Amino acid sequence: RRRVPGPALALLLLLCPPPSPACPAACRCAPAEVDCSERGLREVPWGLSPNTSSLRLGYNFLTVLGPRSLPALPALRLLSLAHNRLELIHGRALRGLGQLRELDLSHNRLSVLTPETFQPLASLATLNLGSNRLGELEPGVPGALPQLRALLLQDNPWVCSCGILPLWRWLSLNREKVREKSLLLCRAPEQLNKYPIMAFGEESFRQCQETSLSPQHYIAFFIIGPFSFIASIFFCTFLGSLVVLSHSLRRESHCWRSP
Repeated sequence: RRRVPGPALALLLLLCPPPSPACPAACRCAPAEVDCSERGLREVPWGLSPNTSSLRLGYNFLTVLGPRSLPALPALRLLSLAHNRLELIHGRALRGLGQLRELDLSHNRLSVLTPETFQPLASLATLNLGSNRLGELEPGVPGALPQLRALLLQDNPWVCSCGILPLWRWLSLNREKVREKSLLLCRAPEQLNKYPIMAFGEESFRQCQETSLSPQHYIAFFIIGPFSFIASIFFCTFLGSLVVLSHSLRRESHCWRSP
């Protein structure tokens, strides 16, 4: 048996490097980049290299991102899920993406998003939520992203009622982070249709602020409410007793007058 000398073996290893991780059949792969766009996918393909830095899944049929829909991709910096049918993103769906810098969720069917979903994205700089079905957005969603530099919210059916006040305040304090501010338009109520959200002023929400109750108000209600209820029972009982007594006295007086 002939033994291959050490230097020759090292040379062979350099000339024949170990095979790279397989590319999912539905995708096109380049070093650190995976493109699975326009493939009719209904779920995220697995078998992705942990070194993947860019993953494009646009123009597919994804409807839900569950807690195990995405594999852990610690090197991922760009994730595009634009032009799908996403209606729900689980609170743990984006865990393991701590290096993500850009997330595109535009042109989907998202109507509710929670801060919990975005808390793992400590490095996210750009978030695109345009062209969804958002009527409101918790300010805790962008607030959960400490490195956020650009937020896109255009073409959503915003409901311009008191419920949008917290978001309006966040937008007012972070104007430099909001792209396409002129495209943030009210959809409801009808009289405010197509009215720019950023055109509102503090006085526009005066009625909302006046009707809001402080914790002291709620404490007073809890104390006064039961007391008033008990007092009303005693008052009604006392009033009823007076009526019965008066009626009894009248009957006795009538009896004394009778022959």
